[in-house]
Amino acid sequence: MRFRLMGAAIVCVLAGLLLGASAPGGSSTGASPSGQVVARAPDAADAEAPEPASAAPELPGGGRTVFPKRRMVALYGSPGAPALGPLGRQGVDESIARVRALAADYQRFSAEPVIPAFEIIATVASAEPGEGSNYTNMIDPEELRPWVEAAGRAGVYVTLDLQPGRMDFLSQARRYADLLAQPHVGLALDPEWRLRPDQVHLTQIGSVGADEINRTSDWLAGLVRERGLPQKLFVLHQFDPDMLAHRERIVTGRPDLQVVLHADGHGEPGVKLETWRRLLADLPAGVWMGWKNFYTEDSPTFSPEATMAVRPTPWFISYQ
Repeated sequence: MRFRLMGAAIVCVLAGLLLGASAPGGSSTGASPSGQVVARAPDAADAEAPEPASAAPELPGGGRTVFPKRRMVALYGSPGAPALGPLGRQGVDESIARVRALAADYQRFSAEPVIPAFEIIATVASAEPGEGSNYTNMIDPEELRPWVEAAGRAGVYVTLDLQPGRMDFLSQARRYADLLAQPHVGLALDPEWRLRPDQVHLTQIGSVGADEINRTSDWLAGLVRERGLPQKLFVLHQFDPDMLAHRERIVTGRPDLQVVLHADGHGEPGVKLETWRRLLADLPAGVWMGWKNFYTEDSPTFSPEATMAVRPTPWFISYQ
């Protein structure tokens, strides 16, 4: 926990400098639906027939159910903020090329197709209180849109990551509803950065209760149904047991979402694996596991082969 908090201090301070923080501002089973289009020869009636309805939108790689038909490997960070992760250390086209190469490295060890992904920090934890003393910097959705849309065109999945400070997750998620309405965009909640009214970053590690998570997932699932979207990833970050209070009460059975518990532990291999085993204990049914590799805080960084040797094999793997 202490090591994670030290890393958090670095992230928050640099986020304040780079993004204006002081300004206002394992494996689980899954069902995959199948269907086919039946072709026929055209006839004279076709000339006056109404235009067929558009095909239902699909996920990168095809289909409308996330797992187990694919695995994902993601770059984590925020555009234009190199201190927050590798995604922000180059432009969007270069990031797409980089994550495609990373996914290809994993494909050698995966029986399932490996889909490249971005995990974009949309709201950044701030070391300064800012407007409303919320200790969070919400990036304008329009600033993220070029990255989200370029990723979609390139077959790259996107999750928008929220670090809400003293705000609640649902209030922040609603701000990004237009981006989340795209079929290749999911949502990630980072409870480390969810503060109570008497807490501040760098002093306490944040946490969130099951009720707030369930309100957020209920809203997101409703968006999927209303827009006829394919299933979305709903990622919950965790490395400390207290970060997800009453985890057993988290709703995991919404058919419109696939819940991923993302293990954020870092350090030596033994430390990371111990965090992994601890998070697997009493894991709620219907949860898929995710794993994070750190380029600078792991010693050494797990290779694709070593990562895929973790048991149960993670389905969502990100790099920070």
